[in-house]
Amino acid sequence: MVVLNKIYTRTGDAGQTALGNGARVDKYDARVNAYGTVDETNATVGLARLHADGEMDVQLARIQNDLFDLGADLCRPDLESDATAEYPPLRMNNAQVDRLEAEIDAMNANIPPLRSFVLPGGTPLAAQLHLSRTVSRRAERLTVELASLESVNPAAVKYLNRLSDWFFVASRAANKNGANDVLWVPGANR
Repeated sequence: MVVLNKIYTRTGDAGQTALGNGARVDKYDARVNAYGTVDETNATVGLARLHADGEMDVQLARIQNDLFDLGADLCRPDLESDATAEYPPLRMNNAQVDRLEAEIDAMNANIPPLRSFVLPGGTPLAAQLHLSRTVSRRAERLTVELASLESVNPAAVKYLNRLSDWFFVASRAANKNGANDVLWVPGANR
């Protein structure tokens, strides 16, 4: 159980923060950038949910919870010590990736194939989902960069890769299954 009764601690005033294992690192550390951008992605999903209802809202709520799981995973280095940790850290797993894939396939089954690239827009929900897509892509890039420097749970990287795909397909579903997609017209304003 998490108990937060004092929000400010002053422990970060010198530009450092604590990771999940207690280690202190600079606030611009690659790991902090990765999980901070996951948190930013989660905030964009919260905005998208203002426009969502029904199953889309349920799915977005699951994604928000997954993103907290992902942040918990990324803030805890030392994958090698997981088995001996006093409290086993929360790690992303392939079942979460598989769920995204199944949801993508279900949404995409009702959407005609694209004949052009899609510009962010259409309905308010679709536009917000495109913002979630781009922020999640940045989170993925930062997590891949982190993985080049130290060990990262492979399921975390997979999840972020599928998540941006999920947001793209969901944006098309939110655009009346592609009917309201705003298509790119190459060179239209020359």
